[in-house]
Amino acid sequence: MLYLYNSRTKEKDAFVPIYDHHANMYTCGPTVYNYAHVGNLRTYIFEDILRRVLKYNGYKVNHVMNITDVGHLTDDADQGEDKMEKGAKREGKTAWEIATFYEKAFKTDMALLNMLEPTTWCRATDHIDEQIAMVTMLLEKGHAYKTTDGIYFDTTSIPDYGEMANIQNQELAAGSRVDMGEKKNIHDFALWKFTKEGENRQMEWVAFEKKGFPGWHIECSAMAVKYLGEQFDIHCGGIDHIPVHHTNEIAQTEAVTEKKPWVKYWLHGEFLLIEKDKMAKSGDNFITLQTLEEKGIDPLAYRYFLLQAHYRKQVHFTFEALEAASQGLKRLKNTIARIPEETVKDMSVAGAFLEAINDDVNTPEALALLWKGLKDNVITKELVTDFDKVLGLKLLDLETKEDVIPENIQILVEKRKQARSEKNWALGDSLRDEITELGYDIEDTPDGQRVHKRT
Repeated sequence: MLYLYNSRTKEKDAFVPIYDHHANMYTCGPTVYNYAHVGNLRTYIFEDILRRVLKYNGYKVNHVMNITDVGHLTDDADQGEDKMEKGAKREGKTAWEIATFYEKAFKTDMALLNMLEPTTWCRATDHIDEQIAMVTMLLEKGHAYKTTDGIYFDTTSIPDYGEMANIQNQELAAGSRVDMGEKKNIHDFALWKFTKEGENRQMEWVAFEKKGFPGWHIECSAMAVKYLGEQFDIHCGGIDHIPVHHTNEIAQTEAVTEKKPWVKYWLHGEFLLIEKDKMAKSGDNFITLQTLEEKGIDPLAYRYFLLQAHYRKQVHFTFEALEAASQGLKRLKNTIARIPEETVKDMSVAGAFLEAINDDVNTPEALALLWKGLKDNVITKELVTDFDKVLGLKLLDLETKEDVIPENIQILVEKRKQARSEKNWALGDSLRDEITELGYDIEDTPDGQRVHKRT
């Protein structure tokens, strides 16, 4: 049985889908005004692993991911500049060109990280009619109101606004803060924003008698309902989506459909930290996958680095830790490449692996089991192939011929092992020097000798 930590219930819940043998899943995709940074990519890698775990358990997964190419303001509280328009000004291109370029860049990152493509991609700009229709329904049902700068959701029109995020004080009235404008309540949020007088926007549509553009939250609700129905199984995103984006998605969607819960299981990935701060595109700690490649780091080493921690634990990013993970992945692949053909697999390891990934996607435990099984010589290449359906590390692929330890080096390593077992330390040191001169490093670990080509 698969158990997942559900942000809605605050418990690990047994996964029981709405439809037997089917898992319907929506994940919040990128806002394509810049490259995704490695903090963003952590969330997408977690979601990819989750999808693989579902598939490993026999579910047919229908995975929908959106592309936010309009309406995401620089301030989540409905203030600031549209990120797409900001990106266009930054690069001297149209917002449409920016969206196309960075969507392609994101998909390239996905491929480099060996992420499965979603069943359905959906761009916000391709679903404007659906968003307008949902806003119209909210107005008709009395859940929204019109102001001079847009249409807002009335958070006091539902009894349980912000329940998942434990939001309080929704009774605060307009006037308690100067910057509330015409909002009736402190937590009310924009469903549709009108273009300001004199503003020259590249992305705008005529609706509600004025030119304007959708709010960020309505995009996801409209597309999720279109492709997954009025109720579905799983919705994922980063932990920072809980207090605003996902809270508002729930409010507006359940107000329209009058069905609860809209989503049974809400899963959220924790932050990637650099120098104790959350990585952000607006800061100085903006590191992309291209940054890693320029430093000679395989993108799959970053995937391996992340899988060593649980998705609900914060991870501190350093290049030293990433380099250690890179060397660890190389050792893992070389160990797998040397699995003897006569190895007999121990199915109890397979059972333990399944138990680990079914315990809220416990990838650190799954990797530990893989390493232990290799040490104990009870894992075959067939079993590695099976495990890699979840891990997605291409464990049987050695990227270059240099990753394969040549036979002459392996012979020297075995001779050194024999010398050390006979306490012939001088010969052991001499063989180490010979191996080093040939361009390979050897290290003595509790699990034996580890050798890898010097980078």
